[in-house]
Amino acid sequence: MEPVTVIGGGLAGCEAAWQLAQRGIPVDLREMKPQKMTPAHHTPWFGELVCSNSLRSDQLENAVGLLKEELRRLGSLILACADAHRVEAGGALAVDRHGFAQAITEKIQGHPLITVTEGEVTALPAEGQVVVASGPLTSDALAEAIQGYFPESRYLNFFDAAAPLITFESVDMESAFFASRYDKGTPDYINCPMTEAEYDAFWTELCAAQEAEVHGFEDKQVFEGCMPVEVMARRGKQTLCYGPLKPRGLRDPRTGKEPFAVVQLRRDNAEGSIYNLVGFQTHLKWPEQKRVFSMIPALRHGEFVRFGVMHRNTYLDSPRLLDRYYRVKKEPRIMFAGQITGVEGYVESTASGFLAAVELAHRLRAEPPVNFPQETALGALALYVSNESVAEFQPMNVNFGIIPPLGYRVKGKRNKNAELSKRALELLAGLEV
Repeated sequence: MEPVTVIGGGLAGCEAAWQLAQRGIPVDLREMKPQKMTPAHHTPWFGELVCSNSLRSDQLENAVGLLKEELRRLGSLILACADAHRVEAGGALAVDRHGFAQAITEKIQGHPLITVTEGEVTALPAEGQVVVASGPLTSDALAEAIQGYFPESRYLNFFDAAAPLITFESVDMESAFFASRYDKGTPDYINCPMTEAEYDAFWTELCAAQEAEVHGFEDKQVFEGCMPVEVMARRGKQTLCYGPLKPRGLRDPRTGKEPFAVVQLRRDNAEGSIYNLVGFQTHLKWPEQKRVFSMIPALRHGEFVRFGVMHRNTYLDSPRLLDRYYRVKKEPRIMFAGQITGVEGYVESTASGFLAAVELAHRLRAEPPVNFPQETALGALALYVSNESVAEFQPMNVNFGIIPPLGYRVKGKRNKNAELSKRALELLAGLEV
């Protein structure tokens, strides 16, 4: 059997390659790192996380929690590596960024049916089965090739941002405290409280801080799920207090009360030596990041090991181009997976790679495709991405809004969501994947 070409060694590409290989199908995984790096990547490893080290909620009352559980039960490589390298983060699944990527790399490189070919891909292969999982940071040459392949459609893009990292030893714990919101789980987050006066001064300087030059950047192009903190701040003085600086459920042990605002830090590695500023994606100039973020009392002596960065993310007008299996409608031998399809988020990218690989494996074995029901998170996400009735297609995280309702009343949102998850997992158990 001719190898399937998988382009891209990110989460979607690695998941697709692994699922194909586990089903006895040889894979040629093409990855341009380390020969060519993107502005946001820093290591040669596969599955390198960029914006955050969190795969978000691990609770079944949350749609992404359901999606993770579906992937776990179906044998996802990415979820297995994430669970093996998780760091405490309350009800979320966060990982040791380096340990996670190294584990994926070792699994991929060690599989006897996966061949890794280094170097940039600049054109879509003219023959054979292809899964394009080049990610939102697709190189210019390949992006042009993809654009040329779809002359009937425009290529879309938005700007994405990553948050800074800071050392634990530089955090002033006299001005901070460990806690998880509403005391949920173990106290995993460092919480940096601010008084109203401290917040006002911080907000004023954040709004006035100098931004790095990003060609073509406009606020309207920012994806809501990864909005730079300074863009959010400009929307109103209280906006941050209802977003990443929300104090609800966090009681300062020094006062016994909820602070006016709280900056949360989440562990970024297993050792707990590096922390991520939660919700602080930014494209401020680096000296400005140091100046403004050091106004947070607990970070007055903060040592930043990585400043926030801004980069362009590119995605397809998928409803017009792809079907529910992430196949190109006009040429099904070519498939796309990952954020380039318009699924937003690490877990969603993994899910698209998984589903594309499963469909391809069934097709190569002359078996009928697996039609994941819309009641499952896997199926709902694929059907959203391929829904031609979506007029203004935008990248989106998985959510219960794209999953059909139960058809009966359940009191309480969490209870209703739990029932939706229960139904999904029961349906999943009946599929032959």
